[in-house]
Amino acid sequence: MSALQKDIVVGVIGAGAMGAGIAQVAAQAGHQVKLYDNRDGAASAAIDSMATQLAKLVERQKFTAEQVQQILARLEVAQSLEELSGAGLVVEAIVENIDVKKGIFDTLESLCSKDCILASNTSSISITRLAAGMKHPERLVGMHFFNPAPIMKLVEVVSGLATDSKVADCIYETALQWGKKPVHAASTPGFIVNRVARPFYAESFRLRQEQVADCATLDALIKGAGGFRMGAFELTDMIGHDVNYAVTCSVFDAYYGDFRFQPSLIQKDLVDAGFLGRKTGQGFYSYHDDADKPQPQHVSVPSSAGPVSCEVSQELGLLSKLVERFAQAGAQVTVVPDMPSGYLKVDGVTMALTDGRMACERANDEQFGELVLVDLALDYQGVEHIALSRSASTSDAAFYSVVKCFALAGITVSEVEDSPALVVMRTVAMLANEASDAVLQGVATADGVDTAMCFGVNYPKGPLAWADAIGVTQVDNVLRHLQLSYGEDRYRPSLLMRRIALVGGRFHGE
Repeated sequence: MSALQKDIVVGVIGAGAMGAGIAQVAAQAGHQVKLYDNRDGAASAAIDSMATQLAKLVERQKFTAEQVQQILARLEVAQSLEELSGAGLVVEAIVENIDVKKGIFDTLESLCSKDCILASNTSSISITRLAAGMKHPERLVGMHFFNPAPIMKLVEVVSGLATDSKVADCIYETALQWGKKPVHAASTPGFIVNRVARPFYAESFRLRQEQVADCATLDALIKGAGGFRMGAFELTDMIGHDVNYAVTCSVFDAYYGDFRFQPSLIQKDLVDAGFLGRKTGQGFYSYHDDADKPQPQHVSVPSSAGPVSCEVSQELGLLSKLVERFAQAGAQVTVVPDMPSGYLKVDGVTMALTDGRMACERANDEQFGELVLVDLALDYQGVEHIALSRSASTSDAAFYSVVKCFALAGITVSEVEDSPALVVMRTVAMLANEASDAVLQGVATADGVDTAMCFGVNYPKGPLAWADAIGVTQVDNVLRHLQLSYGEDRYRPSLLMRRIALVGGRFHGE
């Protein structure tokens, strides 16, 4: 089904930040838009605010003054819901309350033509439940924008059990025409983004609870090695812990207490204390004027003379790019044919990429005297900060030899406590695992999930594309080691992940 024609009127209910943003997007795309809010003056104020923001974009040469005049001319205030009766699409963006939303759609059904598509911008309420009891549930669809709607590209097009596929396809094509990146999703708790993103927060929270590293160090590693724009602690401080914790609890409850979505005790403590983040001046970090900004913990490099020697196996996998950097920095690299795949020795100290086991466990399993484990990085060629851990038998002198090699290559090291899968590898493996289950359960395609995570929450790489890059078999191995270490279902590998791993396959085509 094709996109809505530009002569179709679009109604938007709710003139808050999201509703106003959706109205602006539709008007920019060429539609006449009627904006309704039951609060006196709210819709007019929203349009005035849009005019101010658009004027700033003229100053930045994103729009011409004439274009802005045309956009504003297409925006009008609806004084009542009855004024939306001629719309071909009505998007609801009001409070997240199912009874209030159902009341709105009941009214719209009696006002709008049978061909009018009714859409909800809900981020958490089942489209199937919203449609229940409607005369024409097939015309209700989720159209979930991300804030701020004029900037964020993703739109989750959510189909309930009764949603007509032609309606969902029309909204998909319309979102494309509006300059967005739409993805189809089934109506399940959290849809795509709010479900798949849960491990991003949960694993950092668990690492902090287990005192693997402090908040500043964990955030710095997620950004510096993982390539994410923000770490979990600063991000949830910005979102607000009351909001983020409530979403986590909602998803956890909706999945009948599945441990994958278990809320964090340390976040609950913040909520209980009223430490909700930036808006209260205190969260994981303090935002008071006199507060010092915490700095990540780095290993100081001891001064020592002489070159670094590096013996490497023929098959290094992901670490091959890291060894190239060592060589470029002056390390004397020698290939040792009989060295096991994936291993290298720096000044005689064995080093390897984490496989999900603790360093002490792996050293014991494979009879290494001294062992240093390296965390995952998005790009070993350009990484500037990375986490290392070591087995209990690894001396300071041995560990500092490894740190020196990283320092020569321009890479700052944070030593973290010996923990399964370290920081970035653990986070990425769990994101990929949840993404895999979303595909397995028909929530979205692999392409859809990766698109959603990149354009909805700005991930540097889609979780499933990342699993392909690491190697699905390797990610599955990390997950199985995590599950063995903790003895929890939280880390159970997705069945789809297992199937692909067992045949050496990929989530995406070659």
